[in-house]
Amino acid sequence: MSIFQIKQKTSGAILWTGSAHDEKTALDAMAREAGYPDYASLPDQLRARIVETLKLDLIS
Repeated sequence: MSIFQIKQKTSGAILWTGSAHDEKTALDAMAREAGYPDYASLPDQLRARIVETLKLDLIS
């Protein structure tokens, strides 16, 4: 598993940070925390505002 961070397009606000297997799983987890069944269930208007999903694997 990896750590992912999802940011909002216009403000740069961090919408979600957490552990997931891949980018799709991270987007689904973010959507579930927002009350939707998965990322595909988000309204188009909301999906268009998400700018990037970053993989934050850090090596210590």
